[in-house]
Amino acid sequence: MRAMAVLRPLRPLRGGSERRSAAKAAKPAAESRLGDFVVITGFSGAGKSTAMNVFEDAGYFCVDNLPPEMIRSLVELFMHTGSKVERAAVVSDVRGGVYFEALRAVVDDLDALGVGHQVLFLEASEQTLVTRYKETRRRHPLAPDGSVAAGVASERAMLAPLRSRADAVIDTTGMSAATLRAKIADQFLPRKAAARLALTFMSFGFKHGPPREEDLAFDVRFLSNPHYEPELRELTGHDERVLEYIARDGRLAELYEYLHGLLDFLLAQYVSEGRAHLVIAIGCTGGRHRSVAIAEHLAERYREHEHIDVAVAHRDIDKQPRGG
Repeated sequence: MRAMAVLRPLRPLRGGSERRSAAKAAKPAAESRLGDFVVITGFSGAGKSTAMNVFEDAGYFCVDNLPPEMIRSLVELFMHTGSKVERAAVVSDVRGGVYFEALRAVVDDLDALGVGHQVLFLEASEQTLVTRYKETRRRHPLAPDGSVAAGVASERAMLAPLRSRADAVIDTTGMSAATLRAKIADQFLPRKAAARLALTFMSFGFKHGPPREEDLAFDVRFLSNPHYEPELRELTGHDERVLEYIARDGRLAELYEYLHGLLDFLLAQYVSEGRAHLVIAIGCTGGRHRSVAIAEHLAERYREHEHIDVAVAHRDIDKQPRGG
């Protein structure tokens, strides 16, 4: 969950020799559950928000735009007895103003707490950064009233010492967001921690209103409607008799022939780009017969997929049918 933490006032940052002495004396908190702490930094416009989303989707506690001198306090907060945070990631960059120069010292200071930590540094060519800022029409934090190129140059000078201390440096020039997500997940996340696609097949009835949370929607009202058969009206798409009725003219099998191929292709792309959630809505008139049967069929087809967690939701199945 992304959040902004409320932290206690920070004591003044110690000098180099004092930090080294503290590092020898400090011991990890026995009760701490914090096992991984990632500092994301680098150039403005290089993809830090995308990087943070990768960790957030993998279950990390994430904080954006955290001044460097507050990082130690945040870590200490996570190490207190009762904290349930096991993995965390923070973005800290030039938006932290004068605090930024302290980031190198804070990274050293993390060793004293005995916390496993990594520094991810993102960069891109000057032309790429300038182009991205022009596309978004945003101001560079180091050149609010000047040129983006001048801001990038100033930032490069500030970042040079920190870049050499990073555990991983990723150049995002010419890289899509999906490619960057995949690269970060591959380098930083254990295979078992990589986010799986949470896929929900949702049935609904158009007469009860359109769905609000769908990513893809399919209208199956062209199929034979069991509602107009008195012996089927009170049943739902869970009943084999309803399924037989819908499938009797061959159009359901023809739909599956096309739909399976389309979803096989699309889901592979969504998994590859690291997408976390997807809702596929199937709509019929009342949301009790055709859409329910098809949603159940698709859920069963993809339930054993290695990279997908499947759920089914029937929004309108409990709404009583009105006479036809």
